[in-house]
Amino acid sequence: MPCRTVLNIIDLHKRYGQLEVLHGVSLEVKKGQVLVVVGPSGCGKSTLLRCINGLEPIDSGNIELNGGSITDGKTRWNLVRQKIGMVFQSYDLFPHMTVMENILLGPLKAQGRNRAEVEHEAEELLERVGLLDRRDSWPGQLSGGQKQRVAIVRALCMQPEIMLFDEVTASLDPEMVREVLDVMLELARRGMTMIIVTHEMAFAKAVADRVIFMDAGVIVESAPPDQFFENPASERARKFLNIFQFTGVTKEEQTDEKNGSN
Repeated sequence: MPCRTVLNIIDLHKRYGQLEVLHGVSLEVKKGQVLVVVGPSGCGKSTLLRCINGLEPIDSGNIELNGGSITDGKTRWNLVRQKIGMVFQSYDLFPHMTVMENILLGPLKAQGRNRAEVEHEAEELLERVGLLDRRDSWPGQLSGGQKQRVAIVRALCMQPEIMLFDEVTASLDPEMVREVLDVMLELARRGMTMIIVTHEMAFAKAVADRVIFMDAGVIVESAPPDQFFENPASERARKFLNIFQFTGVTKEEQTDEKNGSN
């Protein structure tokens, strides 16, 4: 039986002033599917995620969650964001709260859930990411990789239907990247629906059900990972992968542009 569509993006356009950064983007995400979005810096990857989560208003097009529009002007984004979790480059943990307090805040305040139930779930998630022993630590006592794993647990504890990851390893030291990617691989194995923006090509090939290659605000290519990485259909994708192979990821490509056009 085919999996149901969780998220459907139809002819999405987004501008910043006169600069159009998304030019009619359309894609569909099925339940349990992992889509990995790759492309050069400034191609619109992060903007796409921010539009999906309502952090950026769209100019035209439509975004549907479980068949209902979330861009019709009537959306209660505080409720939608409980179904669409998002993890950013920056961890955004409250420094005056412990790890557990950071995780519990959303489920208790926004969802009104039972504290004992949520705390039990949080402990199980922390154990899965290897951080149960840090439940009472302050964010300032954690490494970057630990903070990012806590941010992932915080998002998961809201019990979202789909998770968005925006270059979550970009600000980490190389030795911390692996521990975060391992958590995301485990989420994929457990069937979490995800859209992941990343420059980690080996990780993309390992985790993706489908790779979306973007350039200049459009989807240039959409293909299974083996096909994309071994025999890309477009010349633009071939050039991108060749540059990656020989030069790796530049510092510029690992950092979101301040104008949000990445």
